[in-house]
Amino acid sequence: MNYAIVGFGRMGQAVDEQASRRGHRRKAVIDPDVQGPGFLSEIGARALRGVDVAFEFTLPATAEENVLALLRAGVPVVGGTTGWRPSEAADREMREAGVGVVLAPNFSVGMNLFYRLVREAARLYGAAGLHQPFVFEAHHRAKKDVPSGTARRLASILVETDPRLTGVHEGNPSEPLPDDMLHVSSVRAGGEPGSHTVGYDGEPDKITLTHGARSRAGFALGAVLAAEWITGRAGLHGFDEVLEAMLGA
Repeated sequence: MNYAIVGFGRMGQAVDEQASRRGHRRKAVIDPDVQGPGFLSEIGARALRGVDVAFEFTLPATAEENVLALLRAGVPVVGGTTGWRPSEAADREMREAGVGVVLAPNFSVGMNLFYRLVREAARLYGAAGLHQPFVFEAHHRAKKDVPSGTARRLASILVETDPRLTGVHEGNPSEPLPDDMLHVSSVRAGGEPGSHTVGYDGEPDKITLTHGARSRAGFALGAVLAAEWITGRAGLHGFDEVLEAMLGA
């Protein structure tokens, strides 16, 4: 598989390493902030010549334009830019695209299995009604989005599954929260690659489920697995479909 990387920051470099380990070939890096042989400043015919799939890990302000440009050029995309939420028009274009795109806030296989555990916990503790849920996440100081896309995904799972919840409050509340609001809190410090905790606190006891990333390697490997899976497919997909294929195999 020949690949291009759009955005050669920490995640782009981690994806490059994992893709190389799995025997794939890098054809181009597209990043206006990086200079050197094989590094290009913009998406175009020269950058995409011979490319089978592209990884897009940039910034929320540029991600949508990049993903759509790649799809219009006929290149499948694995997109993981954190903090980006596609517009309605972009979502429609991705769903109708002739080549495939996998979008996910987190490509870690471990985290995507964690999502399933959290959904089951929300079903059980929501039915029992004795504990209040919360989400807490911590990342390195340089992470730009707060809370993380993964924390927002965990929150959406809880609200979808626990009938007691009707909404989410992000950040520190200025007054007591109503019981139907899920609290999501964040910390940004040091070099923490990513930790997410879903907890249930009640008078008799407290239960916590935590996923802690040791490095970016797990996220990067999942992105490469998604790139291998998207070949020959069209339209918009989530990493859950990639995971289903893994579990089925």
